[in-house]
Amino acid sequence: MNGYGSLNEKTFRQFSELIYNEAGIHLAEHKQALVSARLGKRMRKLRINDFEDYYRYVQEDQSRAELSQLLDAISTNVTFFYREPDHFEVLGSMVKKWHSEGQRRFRVWCAAASTGEEPYTIALTLAEALDDLRDVKILGTDISTTVLETARRGEYSSKKLQKISKKLAGRYFTPMGGKGDDRIFRVRDEIKNMITFSWLNLSTPPFPMRGPLDVIFCRNVMIYFDNAVRQRLLDEMHRLLKPGGYLMVGHAESLSGLLGGFRSVRPSVYIKQ
Repeated sequence: MNGYGSLNEKTFRQFSELIYNEAGIHLAEHKQALVSARLGKRMRKLRINDFEDYYRYVQEDQSRAELSQLLDAISTNVTFFYREPDHFEVLGSMVKKWHSEGQRRFRVWCAAASTGEEPYTIALTLAEALDDLRDVKILGTDISTTVLETARRGEYSSKKLQKISKKLAGRYFTPMGGKGDDRIFRVRDEIKNMITFSWLNLSTPPFPMRGPLDVIFCRNVMIYFDNAVRQRLLDEMHRLLKPGGYLMVGHAESLSGLLGGFRSVRPSVYIKQ
């Protein structure tokens, strides 16, 4: 395939409606070029030349496998260990406080797990903060089945581990081979076993998991939703959190303009009232 047709406004609107209905992701008009580029890569793999043909292909796929591929292409999966590190400092200090008050059961939800770096960072933080991990559970969810497969493997290159201290890397990762930046490390089972990875569409609450949760990480996700989807998601997170539980959002995000029983304790960190 040497090229593909342009994405016209009508077909862009069709894709936008499909993506919004399936994932709650709002695509503004200025995103048309980005959508064209990302879908074009997928179309080249399938040897489909026309965006309208690709739209029909997605719609006619009874297995919904291509819909999953479409959402993977549109979703942004930028992540790394200890991204926005102040959130993990808050997490560590809060679980230590709760532990000192007698709490032994801890539940944390990472709403957008991506390829696993964020939930594994949560697990490392809890492992360092607590001496008893028997009743510590982390749920990592994502709408992309592809990134969840990577997360479940828990294998990362040495380049990916640059934000992790040598002490923590030696304690919680096993070298698997390779050289230089391509050297592979696997997360050890004691950390892996703390996490359950599961597919979830954040735009369609209520969710099947049970509360109460101590902390929810929902970072750099709500920026892709409109206020209606954000409000539904926020209401569900409020329902699942324990009173006094914490919600972490991305540094570029805010709950401003949304209704909800949360109080800001610092930028991008909220507590359930």
